[in-house]
Amino acid sequence: MFAVYASVRDAPSPAEAHALWCRERDALFVGHPASALLPADRARFAGLRVAPYDPRFRFELPLLPEGAGQERPVRTGTDGIVPFVRLGTFDVPGIGKLAAWKHAGYGGGVFVPFRDATAGRPGGSYGAGRYLLDTIKGAYLGARTGDDGVPVYTLDFNFAYNPSCAYNEAWACPLPGPENRVAAEIPVGELYPIL
Repeated sequence: MFAVYASVRDAPSPAEAHALWCRERDALFVGHPASALLPADRARFAGLRVAPYDPRFRFELPLLPEGAGQERPVRTGTDGIVPFVRLGTFDVPGIGKLAAWKHAGYGGGVFVPFRDATAGRPGGSYGAGRYLLDTIKGAYLGARTGDDGVPVYTLDFNFAYNPSCAYNEAWACPLPGPENRVAAEIPVGELYPIL
């Protein structure tokens, strides 16, 4: 995924980056040995369901200090309790506030899961939520330091994707807590189900 996102960040436009991202994710799902798809699902896989690119869901936002330091232990089915520490908050226009977390057990990074109003609805997204950023796994569109010294991240919901547990219950996935649930509909990114 690190190589895929490096190519995505180098693409000439966000729409071209999105098309590349879709192609590369499909290739990984069908051909990578660590794919979350079960063997029977791989045999009938025809590509992930992803909404067409919509530039209205792309933002450049500062990571605000709101909530920084909050700790959240997340229980998973296979990894036990996974510790997360809140890095701050993104205030997304028209969508709401999303907490940014770091995995305190390994890897660190920036992790932003979310659950929106399309979750679990027919034609919508995975009922438990999706991931927007997960820098431990390379899912990252870039950041810069703002004039005030605060990090400004590219948050593009067109690149939101389902956690691996959406495709295979053997995977353990941290899911969005209350700080990462929004009432807005986010009809872009990866949808569910794929098959």
